[in-house]
Order: sequence, then structure tokens, then C-alpha cells
Amino acid sequence: MLEFNKKILLHINKSFIQRFYGKFEFLNILNKLLFLNKMIDHQRGGNRVGGGGVANEFLENVDRRERLRRLAMETIDLNKDPYFFRNNIGSYECRLCLTIHINEASYLAHTQGKKHQTNLNKRLLIEQKNLEKKNEFEIENQVEYKNFIKIGQPGYKVTKMKNELGKNILFEVYYPNIEKDVVPRYRLMSSFEQRVEIPDEKYQYIIFAAEPYESIAFKIPNKEVDNSEDKYLCTWDEDSKTYTVQIYFK
Repeated sequence: MLEFNKKILLHINKSFIQRFYGKFEFLNILNKLLFLNKMIDHQRGGNRVGGGGVANEFLENVDRRERLRRLAMETIDLNKDPYFFRNNIGSYECRLCLTIHINEASYLAHTQGKKHQTNLNKRLLIEQKNLEKKNEFEIENQVEYKNFIKIGQPGYKVTKMKNELGKNILFEVYYPNIEKDVVPRYRLMSSFEQRVEIPDEKYQYIIFAAEPYESIAFKIPNKEVDNSEDKYLCTWDEDSKTYTVQIYFK
């Protein structure tokens, strides 16, 4: 009876095993078949007692998979595999191929298969294309930074005025040695952005900058600035090298 069962297991159909036992038990059956194959090698026809007989194609595939599994177990560190994942029920998943495996050996056998290797090549091509697009975008949008030697603070004049439009402040900043093709800029800054003085919510700062001069700032009331057309003035006179800004408060 034992010999009859062994012969049945040796010639059992692969698709029958998968249908009857399910795909998760298939590898366990393969391991049992491999062990059983070693036990009954001497019973194959045309071989001597104690010598290995000629295996059929199915058992050769089983033996090849077992060798690949053992080699992978010795050389591959699963902790460094980005696609290896253990779920909450104790099974193992391949995040790349979206497959589920009952143990680490099953996962390692999967990584040596055609499906996993094909998906790895596809992922590599996608990453290379994305990297090329990123490099092209960086080259196209690369900003050339210019380094200037600072030559000190510019001259300035601040005038508090009051007219029919209301109270306003006029700033005149002089840049006689400004760099070519450089236009002065200004911006408003909250007192909580700066690190020079203790922040005070009653005040804000207006900052003027132009290369190669150092930036300068003035403390003004923390009120909303009126940017309407008749109350907003910001001009740059290239002849006199004077930058003029006039602000009104609401």
C-alpha cells in the first residue's frame, strides 16, 4: 500500500494539486514530494539500489525550485526588500505583484519567478523615465544665482506727510552704485518674522533690497496699507538712481 501511494504522488498532476488543495498548500506538497523522491530514488526502473534514477520533468522542476529557494534564503535579506510585507494574519505579501504567500520560502520562490522579475524590470523603467523627466525639469527651471560683494547700506530719506488723501509715509532710497539690470524691491514684514528686536504687534517693517547694497528696514505702524491706484506710488528712476515708495494707511 505504501509503494502504491508513493507511485501516485510521483505522477500526480500539478493542476490537480492546485484545484484540490489550493494554491497555498501547493508548495508544502512540493516539499513533501521532494523528500519522498529522495526516499524512493532506488525504486525507479533502470537504476541500481542506492543510486539515483532518472527523474521525470515534474520532479526536476521541483528540485530546481528547491535549490533556488535554498540559495535565496542564504543570499537575500528580506528586511531590505522594499516589496516584502507581513500582514496582520501572519501571511506574507509582495507589494509589487500583489501576491500572498504562506511563508518566507514561498515569497523567496516567488521573487525568483518570471512574474516578479518582469514587474521589477517594468518598475525600473518607470523610475528611470521619472528621473529623466525630473532632471529635464530641473535643467529648464534652473535659476542662476549671482553672488555680489556687499558695499554697505544705501542712503535714504523718510518723510511723514499728510494731505487731502490722508496720512502717508514717503521713502526715498538712493542706489548710486546699483548693479546693471537690477531693480530695487521692497516688502512688508511682520514683527514676528524678524530676529533683531523683541516682537511687538503694534509695528511692522518695510524692507528695501537691491544688490550689491545691504538690505535696510524701517519700523512702521502695524496698519493695513491702502493699495488703491490713487494712493499707491512705487517708482525707480534710473537716471537719479532713486527708488521711491509712498504708502497710505487705511
